[in-house]
Amino acid sequence: MDINVLLFSDFETLDAFGPVEVLGRLEEYKLRYFSIDGGTIISRQGTKVITEKLENADFEGVLLVPGGQGTRPLVNDNVFIEKLKEIAVKSTYCLTVCTGSALLAKTNLLNAKKATSNKRAFEWVKSVNTDVNWQLCARWVADGKFYTSSGVSAGIDMALGFAADRFGVEKAKNIAHAIEYVWNSDKDNDLFAN
Repeated sequence: MDINVLLFSDFETLDAFGPVEVLGRLEEYKLRYFSIDGGTIISRQGTKVITEKLENADFEGVLLVPGGQGTRPLVNDNVFIEKLKEIAVKSTYCLTVCTGSALLAKTNLLNAKKATSNKRAFEWVKSVNTDVNWQLCARWVADGKFYTSSGVSAGIDMALGFAADRFGVEKAKNIAHAIEYVWNSDKDNDLFAN
């Protein structure tokens, strides 16, 4: 199964590559990087990533959507939102980090579902779609096939939580140990919600 990392200009680097560090250690998955038109995408921190055109993706895999400043204009980009909806519907799992949940919320696929986002942008994210059951105090949230996380580094905790759900807690703990990361395995323990 592919992990389809959907990138866009001004994405937050750790939003994408924190989870990628975890998910890339799952032998069952193959990482691929996409953008709407393909080519080089530059993160907020200046990281350049060569991407494939989105039309070449196997949509039945795992979709990973980072957040960052680039999400602000994209919530009003109807072409992007429709493409995101098409992929998210077909994906077996859909993971968002930080304000990536605002993009997914705009598709209406999170309506009546529990979700979270970056606490520093929480009011803006909530304003994108008030039909989502937004969880303020949550490091990450899993509702069906949708996983959403709080800001930036919370994406690593979510990815480990996803790995634990799919392959067992020991697998997730082993990955956390291998990357020398202290995993906040309690998704409801959110020190940044206050």
